[in-house]
Amino acid sequence: MPEPSVPRIPAADLARRLDQGERVQLLDIRTPEHVAGGRVTLGATLDFRALPASAMYDLPTLDSLRLDPATPVAVICGHGNSSQQAAQYLRERGFDAFSVTGGMAAWEAVYLPRRLSPTPALQHVVQVDRVGKGALSYVLVSDGDAVVVDPGRHLEPYEMLLRSLGATAAAVIDTHMHADYLSGARAAARHWQVPYFLHPDDARSPYDGAEGRVAYQPLSDGDTIAFGRATLVAAHVPGHTLGSVALLADEALALTGDFLFVRSVGRPDLGGQRDAWAARLWDSLERVRRTWPGDLLVLPAHYASETERRADRSVAARFDVIAATNEAAAIQEKRGFLAWVADHTVAAPESYRTIKLANLGLVEVADADAESLEFGPNQCAIA
Repeated sequence: MPEPSVPRIPAADLARRLDQGERVQLLDIRTPEHVAGGRVTLGATLDFRALPASAMYDLPTLDSLRLDPATPVAVICGHGNSSQQAAQYLRERGFDAFSVTGGMAAWEAVYLPRRLSPTPALQHVVQVDRVGKGALSYVLVSDGDAVVVDPGRHLEPYEMLLRSLGATAAAVIDTHMHADYLSGARAAARHWQVPYFLHPDDARSPYDGAEGRVAYQPLSDGDTIAFGRATLVAAHVPGHTLGSVALLADEALALTGDFLFVRSVGRPDLGGQRDAWAARLWDSLERVRRTWPGDLLVLPAHYASETERRADRSVAARFDVIAATNEAAAIQEKRGFLAWVADHTVAAPESYRTIKLANLGLVEVADADAESLEFGPNQCAIA
């Protein structure tokens, strides 16, 4: 007799359930070391617990797990294999358990689009949330022309989104050379046959100055990108990287990349020059405090926790609110800011150097290695 089929749920469906506020018990059966490297954290209704599968099978009863038989139990592992056996084990003991298809590898590739309020020139403003990394990219549409900002390496979610919006890509932009994930911007630009924009200061290695092997259109301070009826204006805001830019749209939105987050600022140590880049970061903060209006909506490229979300689940905040409540941005004196940076900077993941060089085209990363290289939540903000 064939073994009974274990119910499964795609990682994207699990994400949508949690994002919509459905209570889900989630049992992570990986080793503690793997759980510490990255786990599901989405939503206020997530009921999370972790126990290696081998330890669960050794329990005399499952009482210590404190699972509610009346509430679904999603079982997750690394790639969706051992979770099937564990889910079947739970079902035989009366629980409504199912296996997360593809496991944490699939969770890392989930992108949830969230539509934000349009502006006079932008009919669609979509924040694309890669929930496993806390990474945010954007699709902006004006009269059917779209600009894609800071895309991840999985291009299908963006193509699906463009089709649903009835839009055609006109340009792709990286606000900076990313270190925590492999950018999909160059591949997308080639695939869609559109320009790829990047600040020239980020087109070379910050470690030894080696020129990157990337074809790009330079995007410098004050430059504009026009599409449809809309215009993006670049503001050079170095500090997290030397070539970091923010993109201002319709005098209403500021896509800040890793320069400014809702609750922190981009760490300046990833190029190995923390103190020098921290001083540049301070200058950039001073500049925008002088020139940006308070009602500008800041749309960052990352978040670190659920506390940075608004009621609509997007990650955004008015600039005046950030200036008052963001611990780093609220510091008014340079010496105090530099001291704060020094006190709060922790060691960066070892993989970040490889990822940045890969994004520059200076090292090759096989598809099989990409998953493990960029696994886990981003650590781009000063903690």
